[in-house]
Amino acid sequence: MGREKKKYTSGAATTYISRTSAIKKLQLHIIDFRRLCILKGIYPVQPKDPKKAGRGARIPKTYFRLKDIQFLAHEPILWKFRERKSHKKKMKKALYKREIKTLQQLVKNKPTYTLDHIVKERYPTFADALRDLDDPLTLCSSFAVLRKNHKIKGELVPLCRRLIIEFMNYVIASRSLRKVFLSIKGIYFQAEIQGQQITWLTPYKLGYQVPKKLDLKIISTFTEFYTTLLGFVNFRLYHSMNILYPPKLFLSSSSTENKDGTSFCLDDEDVSERVASLALDLIKEKSTVNAEAADEEESRTKEDEELIAGANVDTEEYKKAKEEEAKLNKFKKLFENCKFFLSREVPREALTFVIRCFGGKVSWDKLLFIGATYDENDESITHQIVDRPQQAKQHLSRYYVQPQWVFDCVNAQILLPVENYFPGEELPPHLSPFVREKEGDYIPPEKVALLERLEGIKQSDLQASGSQDDEEEEDIIDDVGDDVEEFEAFDEEDLEGESQLMQAEEKRLQQMKEETEKTETGDGSVKKARKRKRKKKSLHVTPGEIIKTDEKEEARLEASQEMKLREMMIPKKKKYIYKKIRQKEQARAKRHKRLTTKREKYEEEQRMKKAEKIQE
Repeated sequence: MGREKKKYTSGAATTYISRTSAIKKLQLHIIDFRRLCILKGIYPVQPKDPKKAGRGARIPKTYFRLKDIQFLAHEPILWKFRERKSHKKKMKKALYKREIKTLQQLVKNKPTYTLDHIVKERYPTFADALRDLDDPLTLCSSFAVLRKNHKIKGELVPLCRRLIIEFMNYVIASRSLRKVFLSIKGIYFQAEIQGQQITWLTPYKLGYQVPKKLDLKIISTFTEFYTTLLGFVNFRLYHSMNILYPPKLFLSSSSTENKDGTSFCLDDEDVSERVASLALDLIKEKSTVNAEAADEEESRTKEDEELIAGANVDTEEYKKAKEEEAKLNKFKKLFENCKFFLSREVPREALTFVIRCFGGKVSWDKLLFIGATYDENDESITHQIVDRPQQAKQHLSRYYVQPQWVFDCVNAQILLPVENYFPGEELPPHLSPFVREKEGDYIPPEKVALLERLEGIKQSDLQASGSQDDEEEEDIIDDVGDDVEEFEAFDEEDLEGESQLMQAEEKRLQQMKEETEKTETGDGSVKKARKRKRKKKSLHVTPGEIIKTDEKEEARLEASQEMKLREMMIPKKKKYIYKKIRQKEQARAKRHKRLTTKREKYEEEQRMKKAEKIQE
């Protein structure tokens, strides 16, 4: 007989470990253990059988994988946490004994650590770092807006602000912004960088206070890691475009500030504030890299053309790709011929970022913020962004529009008409570019009109399609006329013979009626003969008619019959899933109907209001 197997020596009992035993094993405080798990990307796990994982104990616990804890035990940063723990004890001891010299020395020799090796470990390739950049940008943007607090490190807020500004400057230089949406939470941006779509949320700058129920110590640990990651990414992105990092600016002579030698702040702060204005170009490195890259691109394009000409490559797909590329290049130059001026009441940073990403020029009042490039009296300004119903002074050479016009133009990828965005006008609905309607979903009429406009459907096209429909109807009528003529050209001799037979039959029937009237009414045989004669029907030929069939109705009936046959052939095991899908489709149809009726009521109310205004 073999040795008896002991209980809880294999399976879930050995693959999972509780948090308390993990902390004892690593000899850390719970705060340091939590920080280490966040930095290394290790999170708790729920075992399938908690009783087996807890070795028979039914008390709910937090479990980790034993392999993850063994992985943490070899982390070099673990020793830094232990050094910091002993350093705090020494600080308390020196403070209690009032040893000022030793206290000053301990403050200078405070143990520090870096997270560079953790970033390289968690993101082995640059594409992985870009793919996971949504949360770092969102969290750093929210920290950049918060006020300083005793729970947050003093240098963390300005660091987040600097990294976000650097990333936004790169997006402007590369013109990689694609979508913008204004929501209740904040402003959603989506950029496409090296084939990766990055979406982040930037809160409005309204002076937020730190929430009381929020644990800022945990969130600050995430931010500490994300700032390191974002610094690496910014450095790599800047060097990919041959831009100096940290960013430096061209101080052009067109700037309206510092002409008299004065400045709003110190020299170091002045440079950072000008970078944060997002209105000035960044300096690139002076080297022959750009020329060599241009030559390489030209040679690659020639090679591609030769390959396409020689090999069996689908030219249609190549043409479509070229058309999409040309469309994208045109979209990147959306505001290139526009010159904007921002009023005091509009969100300066968001509008500057969006306009500059598409080649536009922006300026504002030089007393409002550093970085203004031209004054309000410049006659070359094409658009002025305002958010007030009335303006004290207006220029005839420019359009006065509300801020939503800029964001709607970006989402529509064209310059929309400015009539609906004049100051004081009721703005059209701001539709989300991230929503993709499926078949059967409700689509607002504004989006339908926009899609038609993007597809290039105009009145001329509609008239051309209408003329084609008329031609098709005329062809059908001609075909019907030909069929009628063929029917009329039927053999006339046959028709004449049939008509003579019908006349003879009618005469015979009339004679039979006269004979029966002469006989007695009480005779039963006569009555039976009369009934038999009534039952007989006269044979006659009538001209046929063309039956018109509705092709759409027939196709619908065929589709419904096919659908019923498919439903009958579905096995019982999959009937439940099919019913769930049908329920979702029915719910979608109900939602579509509800929203359409709601929209119709809204439009009726607007018409009534306009009629009342006209009457007044």
